Amino acid sequence: MTEYTNIIGADELATILPECTVLDCRSKLGEPDWGRQQHKNGHIKGALYAHLDSDLADPPNQHGRHPLPSRDRFAARVAQWGIHNNTQVVCYDDAGGAYAARAWWMLRWLGHHKVAVLDGGLPAWPHALEAGTAAPVESGRFEPSEPLTRLIEVAELETQLGSATPPILVDARARPRWAGEQEPIDPVAGHIPGAHCYPFQDNLADHGKFRPAAELRNRFNAPGANVVCYCGSGVTAAHNILAMHIAGLPEPALYADSWSGWITDPSRPIKTAT
Repeated sequence: MTEYTNIIGADELATILPECTVLDCRSKLGEPDWGRQQHKNGHIKGALYAHLDSDLADPPNQHGRHPLPSRDRFAARVAQWGIHNNTQVVCYDDAGGAYAARAWWMLRWLGHHKVAVLDGGLPAWPHALEAGTAAPVESGRFEPSEPLTRLIEVAELETQLGSATPPILVDARARPRWAGEQEPIDPVAGHIPGAHCYPFQDNLADHGKFRPAAELRNRFNAPGANVVCYCGSGVTAAHNILAMHIAGLPEPALYADSWSGWITDPSRPIKTAT
């Protein structure tokens, strides 16, 4: 079977559906029960629900609104979903991959390369949905291995930002939030000094699917491998990482704490566009 490692089309997923594990990652910030209810109302056949707050994150703390769980905790959850080390996993949502990309990144963080995001998400799925909650699955035998991703902690980031060759910071939030003109979620507005604004939504074409690889390469035009992606809480930053993966660019690092973690220490500098 073909291995899918970044995105997969609906027709391709339909062909391999009985042989893979599908994770429904739908979520809505501020409404923690919304995604699970949508899953019960209708989901791709056999899909299991992956909750942003409880499966793909720890409770909010000094590392931000969606801190990464430990690798061991997430690996245990992956096994509970019935995933084995050779399982093809497909993640989807209804937000252009905004949440599914987080699950994609986290599985790669565990060293699992056979994971892809459904291109276009649920709106691109032409087949009937099934309602209810999927039956429990038999736990898989999953062992984490060397990460396929790059993760940077805040202390290292601060050191690098103060060096002669600082990393290129890529902020996935919308421009008004990056500029500090509005901040609907976090208590402090602005961005990490030196960060460039690359809203994740611009990775998608008008039909809601990812732009072609050549367009994504042209969009980011990354001049080197020392790129760090962040966003509000480490979720949509993974969308930019996925886009760069599709483009064939070097894998950037994720600053998972992101803006909501950065601002927990008032001594850290912030910048606005004004």
